[in-house]
Amino acid sequence: MQVGAYLKLSIGVAVLTIALKTGAWWLTGSVGLLSDAMESVVNLLGATFALAMVTIAARPPDEDHPFGHHKAEYFSSGFEGGLIFVAALAIVWAAVQRLLSPQPIESLGWGLTLSIVSSVLNGALAWSMLKKAREHRSMALEADARHLFTDVWTSAGVVLGLLAVAATGWLWLDPVVAIAVAANVAREGYALVRRSAEGLMDAAVEPEIQRRIEAVLESFAHPNTLRFDHVSTRRAGQRLFVDLHMHMPPQWSLQRAAALRGSVEQALMSEVAGLRATIQLLPMDVEAHFDDLAERTL
Repeated sequence: MQVGAYLKLSIGVAVLTIALKTGAWWLTGSVGLLSDAMESVVNLLGATFALAMVTIAARPPDEDHPFGHHKAEYFSSGFEGGLIFVAALAIVWAAVQRLLSPQPIESLGWGLTLSIVSSVLNGALAWSMLKKAREHRSMALEADARHLFTDVWTSAGVVLGLLAVAATGWLWLDPVVAIAVAANVAREGYALVRRSAEGLMDAAVEPEIQRRIEAVLESFAHPNTLRFDHVSTRRAGQRLFVDLHMHMPPQWSLQRAAALRGSVEQALMSEVAGLRATIQLLPMDVEAHFDDLAERTL
């Protein structure tokens, strides 16, 4: 199943969980369950926007975007993080009102059953989505999966809070749990916005991928005839990029140099799926200097 199909499934599950959690709130009157249902609305909006951004990211390069549209996925993550903050504020507002005017909780058994069923659906989908996100390096899919995991933990907290209310009769526990849920939701929203900003600022690829790139270059490097420097990487959505200089003897023909460069590029792209390599050819006795980039030689 592709990334877009998972997001469509996420939209369908979000609609179902909204119905289940709204029913649980309607039966019990619990503001904790109301906060849980509100977060599911955010899931629906986030998954819908993520699907739109993934569709844009999949477009091929064009005249206005010669390097492609891969960064569109980061807008999805930032948008979903913003929605989460809005949901957290709405949850706090509803919880404060209930804290000021406590109300008894009714039909607790049915309410908890509906909440648990929706959590099982979200948990199973989130686990599958996160696995697929790592496989395809999709920021949008990962953001949606992590948000669903947050929803699962939120629901677990609400259920425990309602059980505590039933055991103690302390009605104030319900809105207090809702406020704790809002704090957890806001924390997840901050993490998504931060990761989105890092992606838009051309963050380097993960250290593990950098080590794999370096290992490939080391397999070609030779002290007297071939060396690499100014190796820099960046990530743009599902696409990875590496730029570097390849130094070789000045007497080599352009044909020989270009053939070796092609071999290095192919080895890099075979080692790291989705990688695009740009290699500048330079003679051994020529150095390129950049004020804003520290040189690293292999």
